[in-house]
Amino acid sequence: MILLTHPTGHASVRHAALGLHRAGLLGEFWTGLNLPIPAWANRWLPAGLSQDLQRRSFPEELRRKIRSQPWREASRVLAGRLGLGTLTQPMNGACSLDAVSQALDRHVSRRLGESRFTGVYAFEHGAEVSFRTARELNQLAIYEQVSGHWKEWQRLFDEESEAHPDWAATLGPRPEAQALTERSDKELGLAQVVIVPTTFIKRTLEQSAVMRARVAVIPHGIVPSTSLTTLGERTPLTESGQLRVLYVGALSQRKGIRYLFDAVNSLGGAVELTVASRRPTVSCRALDQQLKRCRHVAVHSPADVLRQMQRHDVLVCPALFDPISAEIPLALSAGLPVIATPHTSGPDHVTEGVEGFIVPIRSADAIAARLATLREDPERLRSMSRAARARAADTPWLRYEQTVATRVNEAMALAGHGTSASFSPSVPTPQLPGVFPRERA
Repeated sequence: MILLTHPTGHASVRHAALGLHRAGLLGEFWTGLNLPIPAWANRWLPAGLSQDLQRRSFPEELRRKIRSQPWREASRVLAGRLGLGTLTQPMNGACSLDAVSQALDRHVSRRLGESRFTGVYAFEHGAEVSFRTARELNQLAIYEQVSGHWKEWQRLFDEESEAHPDWAATLGPRPEAQALTERSDKELGLAQVVIVPTTFIKRTLEQSAVMRARVAVIPHGIVPSTSLTTLGERTPLTESGQLRVLYVGALSQRKGIRYLFDAVNSLGGAVELTVASRRPTVSCRALDQQLKRCRHVAVHSPADVLRQMQRHDVLVCPALFDPISAEIPLALSAGLPVIATPHTSGPDHVTEGVEGFIVPIRSADAIAARLATLREDPERLRSMSRAARARAADTPWLRYEQTVATRVNEAMALAGHGTSASFSPSVPTPQLPGVFPRERA
């Protein structure tokens, strides 16, 4: 049986827990807060509070498996609500997410020695102590990482800072091999199996020279946008024939936004660009100048983003380093074709020329060429929109759950822990790119 642990329990954690539980592989699931909220209460609570509480509530079928360490996580949430920023300061704050993760890691380590588990399934920055214990006890150490390796971002950061110093302020601090990054490398070195959601993350980890584990690429599921599918097929292009282009996310050169501005500027009035993001947190003259030339709207929730997606023809994600790029599956769900780079989740969700296009990083010319293609061929744009929705419908979280369970079961067998007697995926799990083969030792 597997002990699964994560301090907060975001979407992929919940679905991993469900997949392991339904396959008979989950022994315990340790987290920070678990606040079961009855359905009737959601009707009376303010929308914001209801959403916050739902993020702390887990499916009913997991309740008997959940164990919690609530006090540190509750303190972190309360400190954030009260504006006590010094307590939640990354790394040094007594109520920081890092402090919560390390405390849970230590507790899970002790728990591994108290009960009979075949392995522990943990996440980055919260696995070092429990992995050391698991290895001592001959238990399996399974690691899930949802970020690219810091060395790859450091390389890209240095290149971009030198090439475009006028945009350097938007890159944020330079990544260094300290604290969290060092701990992540230690965890990777201890892991026997690593699960990642994108091929880009897999590539950065394999280039890091600290990892010897088998790697399984299991793309995250896509939630169908039922609120939008009822609106019918999108009408492409404005009356003037302009292609409505959307960018979603941080106003950072990490996401390659400068190259999108260059592409749009080269096309003149043929395209109309909307940048959907929060207000910039840094001062950058080059960015300010470009924002004056496009439509800039503030978004604060997935619902805000979906509304913008329904009003546009294509999403562009020109990122240099954005391993998850959550806006891409959201766009597919909304029927929005995607133009993305290989340094995003694009290659794991988009087939070239079907739901969108994959373009090289730092290539404004390639972005401009694809935008021109879509503007000149409205029928192809409609076809891609239909394909995007079909791809979203064909990538449910259920597939993710079943694939996680299958890979964990295979890893247990390869490690000599046998196969769970109750393991039985409801449908065959497809072979996915980058998944370690069954026969590999």
